[in-house]
Amino acid sequence: MQEKLFYKIGEVSALTGLESYVLRFWETEFPRLHPKKSKGNQRVYTKKEIDLILRIKGLLYREGLTISGARRRLARSSQVEVRTTPNGKIGKVNRTIHTVKRELEELLHILR
Repeated sequence: MQEKLFYKIGEVSALTGLESYVLRFWETEFPRLHPKKSKGNQRVYTKKEIDLILRIKGLLYREGLTISGARRRLARSSQVEVRTTPNGKIGKVNRTIHTVKRELEELLHILR
């Protein structure tokens, strides 16, 4: 399949080997997976979202994680890279940003 900017759910299903209903379910379980909708109200996925779907599939099917385990693993891998000061300590501002980001991700998950 040729490289495109956006893919419809049927195309993503064929590319990933997952049924459409699985993709829709994962949208409810993984806050980072949130495809936009077209004017015709169809889901449109970007390459970045397809990569995320393949990562989730690997965590669930190859590594055998549960959905909550996969969610935690993804949250850990997306955390802000925390920079340290020359003496090896985490800067207070970076720590605050890291904490706020984690709390916002948790709130977003609860709201969905």
